Amino acid sequence: MKKIMECVPNFSEGRDQERIDRIVRPLEEAEDVMVLDTAPDEDHNRLVVTMIGTPEALKETMLKAMAEAIEVIDMEEHSGGHPRMGAVDVVPFTPVRNVKMEECVQTANELARRAAEKLDLPIYLYEEAATSPERENLAHIRKGEYEGFKEKIKEPEWEPDYGPHKLHESAGATVIGARMPLVAFNVNLDTEDVEIAKEIARRVRHSSGGLRYCKAIGLELEEKGMVQVSMNMTDYTRTGLYQSFEMIKFEAERYGVDIAGSELIGLLPSQALFDVAEYYLGLDDFSPDQIMENRLLEEL
Repeated sequence: MKKIMECVPNFSEGRDQERIDRIVRPLEEAEDVMVLDTAPDEDHNRLVVTMIGTPEALKETMLKAMAEAIEVIDMEEHSGGHPRMGAVDVVPFTPVRNVKMEECVQTANELARRAAEKLDLPIYLYEEAATSPERENLAHIRKGEYEGFKEKIKEPEWEPDYGPHKLHESAGATVIGARMPLVAFNVNLDTEDVEIAKEIARRVRHSSGGLRYCKAIGLELEEKGMVQVSMNMTDYTRTGLYQSFEMIKFEAERYGVDIAGSELIGLLPSQALFDVAEYYLGLDDFSPDQIMENRLLEEL
């Protein structure tokens, strides 16, 4: 059986469809790669692509997509609600089938080396591929964002793992790594006061004393006239989506604010939703085998 990895690149373009098409085209045309989802977001001005494939195919097609992104995105002109430091902001690899985490780390390093050489791009490694504990956390690397990194990268401790010791003049810098499956889960609040979202995010995220395996920021959604607590759930098996949702709901009540809805960015493992169903329905001894489609797939 083939080795299969997941790759979820984030590009700093979520508004211009022509640019998005140029970035996605090499991913869709590649052999041994399947694009599962493309999620452009105008407020975040960000494109998240979810795909699976063999390690070698993912490396080759990502290199082509990165070249396209660098060609069409100018970070000097970029603005959006989501933190970012480069045209190709982050590229994580995740094990799916017949692949160990160590192989994802190797793939991340190989892509980083080739992209740095071919595209003259400074690249940092994060999570399981990090070269030091200080570089494991993506938020820590990206602190200061594109604008702040112009000076930050000059500091000796922030010399890139690969590539030049300076920002690319229009594409900034890129972070590549290997990690467990991540669930991008956002909760919208029925208010225009972004400070409320930021305060709730501070209480929810782990780095501020909140939920373990939860990263959160407060954002303004201008197009929708509301604000959002945007989260990355880094291990849904240990901190469930329902836990972050309930905590946000509890904190929002303190401000007299209702939840206006929630959203998923990209894909998520089915078990994450099974856990939600089990919690809210109070199911005893629930098993994924009780899902009709799962049983049918076993028989096919």
